[in-house]
Amino acid sequence: MSNIIYKSESYKLMGIMFDIHSNLGKGFSEIVYKDAIEYELEKSLIFFEREKEYSVKYKDIYLKHKFYADFVLFDKIILEVKCCSNISDSHIAQTMNYLKVSNNKLAIIVNFNNNSLEYKRIVL
Repeated sequence: MSNIIYKSESYKLMGIMFDIHSNLGKGFSEIVYKDAIEYELEKSLIFFEREKEYSVKYKDIYLKHKFYADFVLFDKIILEVKCCSNISDSHIAQTMNYLKVSNNKLAIIVNFNNNSLEYKRIVL
């Protein structure tokens, strides 16, 4: 476990996620949690981009469809926010695609819709 990618950044980020879940609990829509995340990131002076757009290159062209990652933090970690019963294989696949098109190595999926915060680290 000593080789955790972006360990200090991840711990700082997850501390914020647990704090938000502790304060808001479950049951709100994604946009509420995203607004709280944005507030906390700004307050913590963490560099981030919200709804970061990524193009998909196919052979020699860029496709019309774009991906939008919920947040990109520290210019290297993708954060995907969910409010659902659990993190599913389709959420993981979606996040893997974000990692592929962004050339980032780490994504974290957080799900606020349970009594405890659910999260999954995806490393590419």
